[in-house]
Amino acid sequence: MSRIVDAEKKKALCARLARIEGQLRGVQKLIETDADCEKIAQQLAAARKALDKSFFSMVGCMIEQGDQPPEHVAEMLTKFA
Repeated sequence: MSRIVDAEKKKALCARLARIEGQLRGVQKLIETDADCEKIAQQLAAARKALDKSFFSMVGCMIEQGDQPPEHVAEMLTKFA
């Protein structure tokens, strides 16, 4: 089992996720106010990309910490990326 142990990296990842949460609230508001579907799609794509960056940032932390064998990191990337 691996955890993010660097307090600064943990804080940065949580801040990134909070921004994504705000993006998703914005998407909900767009849907509720009958915004154009293309605008909604654009915002959903941006949120998806931000989540992907968060995922890879977390994987980077795992690699930097060196507490997991490379095979485990590769398996996780194959499974979730």
